[in-house]
Amino acid sequence: MSSQVQQVLSRDGTVALRREAGQWLKERRESAGLSQRDLSAKIGFEYYTFISQIEAGRGRVPAERYEAYAQALGINPREFTKTMLRYNDTVVYNLLFGPEAELAQEPQDAAKPSLKELEKRLLLLESHLLRD
Repeated sequence: MSSQVQQVLSRDGTVALRREAGQWLKERRESAGLSQRDLSAKIGFEYYTFISQIEAGRGRVPAERYEAYAQALGINPREFTKTMLRYNDTVVYNLLFGPEAELAQEPQDAAKPSLKELEKRLLLLESHLLRD
């Protein structure tokens, strides 16, 4: 169990990361020359205001839309997914890519881990998931 202070700090960190993710997504959308309405149509969101909420940090891209979102922005879907993990699920991101990857400016700047290192991280991730 975490204390109320830890929960508030965690919530504040989550809010800050969502805002950063929203800013990153907005910059990519603008670089692609798309309006929120254009992007919404390409991804298949019913309401373009959902893009606005995501970019403001009040929502997150549903995982099932990562590929469509990435393609609409002209970003490699793997890099897009890795970036979304970095912002939305730092525990899993660090287990898969290592905490040193978080220090890189962009995820593609991080060195590729070896197969042995990935296997080690996967085992660590499984052990964390099985504890609950």
